[in-house]
Amino acid sequence: MHQINIPSYVDERSMQRRGKVTIFDSIDPARTAHIIVDLQNGFMAPGAASEIATAREIVPNVNSISSACREAGGLNVFLQHTIDAKAHETWSTWFNYFSHADRRKRMDETFADGSFGHQLWPLLEVTDADLKVKKSRFGAFVEGSSGLHGILQARGIDTLIITGTATNVCCESTARDAMMMNYKVIFVADGCATFTDAEHNATLGNMRAIFADVRSASEVIGLLTQKAAIQAAE
Repeated sequence: MHQINIPSYVDERSMQRRGKVTIFDSIDPARTAHIIVDLQNGFMAPGAASEIATAREIVPNVNSISSACREAGGLNVFLQHTIDAKAHETWSTWFNYFSHADRRKRMDETFADGSFGHQLWPLLEVTDADLKVKKSRFGAFVEGSSGLHGILQARGIDTLIITGTATNVCCESTARDAMMMNYKVIFVADGCATFTDAEHNATLGNMRAIFADVRSASEVIGLLTQKAAIQAAE
């Protein structure tokens, strides 16, 4: 698991801008979606094309949030990074300039729809009530990447909980765009993973300062169960 260390200046700037560090003191589970980003074999299996070993360590936290979300009446959405001919055509800059031919071939094979690498990590707890959404960009909200925004809007979702991998790539890209599309975003510090602590913490700092409420998995579960506890006490 990553050693989390958000610089003190981030909290100081947060206090200057909004008067507090954390943002969302309560959420409505019925309008909340837990977005699990790219926890697929291609990122998690030992020796996989884009293995991020730390991603295997966050699975218990991700499963705990998914369970709490289901029980509270929220939605779980599992995103799956997908590479096909259309992705190559519409995102040619990435494929042509940011990786060499051997790397492209291996990634194409790993994240082709239906391949082993494309499948969700088997230790994830996924039920029939959960959704699976394919995406073809780092961020799920970029035009042409996925149908996630339409799915969420049709269900009245206004709050997103972000977990998954990689912290500083697909998780961060999805979270940034979500906030700018007017979603309330909660970024789970111990529910995301990337290659190094430095990269992970840099993203957490960006998220807390500008784009999201950064919380621990236990805090998120508390927010999800808070409303039910209040109703039970009334």
